[in-house]
Parts: sequence; C-alpha cells; structure tokens
Amino acid sequence: MGHGGNVIQELTTDHREVEEIFGRFEALPPGSPERKNLCDQATIELVRHSVAEEAYLYPAVREHVAGGDALADKEIEDHAEAERLMKDLEGCQADDPRFDTLMTRLMSEIRSHVTDEEQNLFPRLEAACPADALMKLGDKVRQAKRMAPTRPHPSAPDTPPADKLLAPGAGLVDRLRDALSGRGKES
Repeated sequence: MGHGGNVIQELTTDHREVEEIFGRFEALPPGSPERKNLCDQATIELVRHSVAEEAYLYPAVREHVAGGDALADKEIEDHAEAERLMKDLEGCQADDPRFDTLMTRLMSEIRSHVTDEEQNLFPRLEAACPADALMKLGDKVRQAKRMAPTRPHPSAPDTPPADKLLAPGAGLVDRLRDALSGRGKES
C-alpha cells in the first residue's frame, strides 16, 4: 500500500497486487483454509482502493473528462456490487458451499472493472488532466488508503463529502478489529 507515482501508477500497482492475490487463491484447492486468508487480504486491499478512488479519482474524472459523470457513476456501481459480494464473503469460511461461488463472482467483477479502468478511464483521465494534478491525486490516494476502512461497508456513503468524513473513523475501527483478530495477516 502506497507505491508512489501519479494516481494512475498508484492504482495500477494496486490492481496488480490484487491480481497476484487472486492467482494465489486460484492455485489452492477448494476448501483450503488459506483461501479464506487470501480472500480477507484481497478484501482489505480492494476496500482501501475503492474508498480512495471514490474520494479522489472519480471526482477528478467528473471534473476533467468529457462524459465524466457517467463514467464515474458506472465505476461506483461496480464498486457497490463488489462490496456486496465482499460483505457476503465476510460471513463465509473456505468450506462454506457459497464461498467459491462468491469468490469467483468477485474475481470476475474486479477483473472486468480493472480492464475497464485501465483501457478506458485511465487513458481518458491522463489525456485530460495535467501531469502535476495527477501527481497530487496520487498523493491524496495514498493518504486515503492509509486511513481507509479494511472491511466492506455497503451502506456507507460512496461520494464526497460524506465518504471523506466517515471513512477515517470506520477505518480506525476496522484496523483495530483486524489487529485483535489477526485478519488479513499472511500465514
């Protein structure tokens, strides 16, 4: 978390890290307890990433990209679906009959979302937004990820200013819960 570079470089690196977690997940046999740990790791990264995008990336898309409102709205819808899946996964263990189905749906949703962002949204933002603004957005995204929640909160606001006000408090509670439970730690 927190790689450096402009907003596009930062978020693309996040995408690669989550894909690496997905690959490790897919390499394990169904029912393996390690699959739940990898699911939790992916969820932590995805929630942090989504909160940062919703707070800073999508407002920039709305401001700088022609048709940005529709683009941002679609991306936020994608996040909402992924967050519902992650919330359902939160209550499942690796041997739960629903676990693999939910995780497969989540990976499919995320992979589709990543492809759309990297092939459509990022190039359009890069073409429309000054380089110094992209660097500043990268800094803001890194800061947001440090304070962001680590668990899905589907009913939480996903647009500014409410998301920026509530995310740090939820993030503090989530990080405390994770520390006490050991959630998201590699074994």
